[in-house]
Amino acid sequence: MIKAAVIGTGFMGRVHTEAIRRLGNVEVAAVAGETEDLVKPFGAQMNIARTTTDYRVIVADPEIDVVHVCTPNALHHPISRDAMQAGKHVLCEKPLATSSAEARELVEVAASTKVRNCLNYNLRSYPVVQHARRMIESGELGEILVVQGTYSQDWLLYATDWNWRIEIRDNGPLRVLADLGSHWMDMVQHLTGLPITAVCADLATFHKTRKRPKIGGKLPETEAYEEVPIATEDFGAVLLRLGTRARGAFTTSEVSCGCKNRLQIEIFGTKAGVSWNQERPDELWIGRRNTPNQVLLKDPTLLASGAKSYADLPGGHSEGYDDVHKQTFRRFYRSIEDPLAPIDYPTFEDGYGMMVILEKCLESSRAGRWIEIPPIAAQPTPFSAQARA
Repeated sequence: MIKAAVIGTGFMGRVHTEAIRRLGNVEVAAVAGETEDLVKPFGAQMNIARTTTDYRVIVADPEIDVVHVCTPNALHHPISRDAMQAGKHVLCEKPLATSSAEARELVEVAASTKVRNCLNYNLRSYPVVQHARRMIESGELGEILVVQGTYSQDWLLYATDWNWRIEIRDNGPLRVLADLGSHWMDMVQHLTGLPITAVCADLATFHKTRKRPKIGGKLPETEAYEEVPIATEDFGAVLLRLGTRARGAFTTSEVSCGCKNRLQIEIFGTKAGVSWNQERPDELWIGRRNTPNQVLLKDPTLLASGAKSYADLPGGHSEGYDDVHKQTFRRFYRSIEDPLAPIDYPTFEDGYGMMVILEKCLESSRAGRWIEIPPIAAQPTPFSAQARA
């Protein structure tokens, strides 16, 4: 058994713990949390005997092979760095850090320590998303011309809604773009094989102040809050260029009524188009000019060969958010067991590349103009020219 430790007891800490246990060959041997009041109940509920409030104790333990970093963003860099320097393989939540400088250091530490590293862009691992990638790779869409879509939620619609992501101290200078937009842009680059080469962004903070609860995450009573000025964005709109010819646009929001987790991606080429919505994860819309459109329902027997392994259940049996974590983790742990296994999952290099793009989006919004994205190490692997012809 590989022994893993989870750092963080929030929503993602729970998701990671449950996904790890589905692998069969990995034990969640320890968990670290911010306080005893958080980590002790988490350990009891998840049946993890060893708990601590000091992640450094876990990092120093020679029995721990892998560390999962599921903390607020500001802690991703120091915990991932310390774990890798101690020889641990690391799987970190996105974004990789709060700046490209921090992210670049993590890439360098990973290279020098030669540990496996994964950034949890888990949304790549939906079966029909991988089918769309194989369609694009084989040239079924032709040359990509247009990408568009949104990643919209409504959980921070009201001024009384509160979460650690709202504050720069814990989250970093970007909220909606770093939390949601990074997923959307990673997906577009992964699917098309084209790098984002320029951005023009417009960010908006609708709630200039919010009511931070003095107790808990919601307001228990009208008096139990304090007014806090807000510097992170509630909404973002980004025009972008991909490669040398393709163009695109997307919005990202945490104040869009009724959108619970609406990641919509539309990709159009010279031969066909595809569209996918995470709220309907088993469906892939395929559009054509001169023949009827199609809706592909997830069925392993109908998926492209490179996508079949992302579906464990037969057609008509939905595979969703928990399942894509399992698929991403499975590939990560396979590369730990077998040094010759392919790195077919997102890495810290992908996280560094995205931090560069995010910083350019922030620069663009402040300057009110297009900003070029410099060539960076974390460019997506391009498909062959023959496939695109």
